[in-house]
Amino acid sequence: MNDHRLRTLARGLGWASLGLGAVQLGAPNTVRRVGGVDDSTVAGVMVPLVGARELLHTAALLGSRLPERWVWTRVAGDAVDLTALGCAVSRRRGARRRRAMAATAAVAAITALDVYIAARGDRRLWSRGLALHASITVKRPRGEVYGFWRDLENLPRFMIHLESVRVIDQRRSHWTVRGPVGRAIEWDAAIVDDRPEELITWRSTDGALHNTGTVRFVDAPGGRGTEVHVELRCEPPGGVVGAAFARLIGEHPDQQVRDDLRRFKQVMETGEVVRSEGSPEGVHAIRQLRQRPAQPMMSGRRS
Repeated sequence: MNDHRLRTLARGLGWASLGLGAVQLGAPNTVRRVGGVDDSTVAGVMVPLVGARELLHTAALLGSRLPERWVWTRVAGDAVDLTALGCAVSRRRGARRRRAMAATAAVAAITALDVYIAARGDRRLWSRGLALHASITVKRPRGEVYGFWRDLENLPRFMIHLESVRVIDQRRSHWTVRGPVGRAIEWDAAIVDDRPEELITWRSTDGALHNTGTVRFVDAPGGRGTEVHVELRCEPPGGVVGAAFARLIGEHPDQQVRDDLRRFKQVMETGEVVRSEGSPEGVHAIRQLRQRPAQPMMSGRRS
């Protein structure tokens, strides 16, 4: 299946979500009756919510240049729907049970299509290796920013999934990250190009995660500090299955890299990652990054 056909199918799912969302919001009682849950007070609340969720799928699938990357969100929604319908089947009798079983079969068929398109999208993506690009401006001198990154054992301070980096010698290091469901993933890496205050290029040499990358340091215009540009290419452990599972639990590498750079900026500019205990990373991230809860920054504080 070529990229154009895959993209067309993914957008077709977006239009399907639009139709489903419109029906669930516009005629919720009809949807409840067809699904065999017309006597359920919970369904009276859930059906419109599911309709709103379908409209979110529509926005993601029709509004993205790469809609195939968003199909897994539909799969996650399908799993929720199948669970709810399974409960309805077990609790209904007679005609309502038959309607619930028919609705379950229909959703199961839609789920199979969603999984097929999502898996094909991931297969094409990962077969080429995932290319990631991110950048940020740090209000610190270029030499200082380069020096902090070049000391690889500093990286766990802002890379939340990175458990440790052990430097072996000037070029080689051993990396350990916290993967999906807490599984440790380890590999060795070597620096293959090191230009002080300009760039660092590395590649993995052994281990579970094959990756290469470059980080570039450029003076920001107007003396505003340093632009940090990161380019990564990697293959996930577990191939397509690993990639799919990571997406479903919210661990997609695109977001990881952006968040890591945001924390890097905070470490360089304030000396720590400032997070409240109610932040998305929560208390676990505060422990992981050896941070303190958010507090006023002391003047001149440095790492």
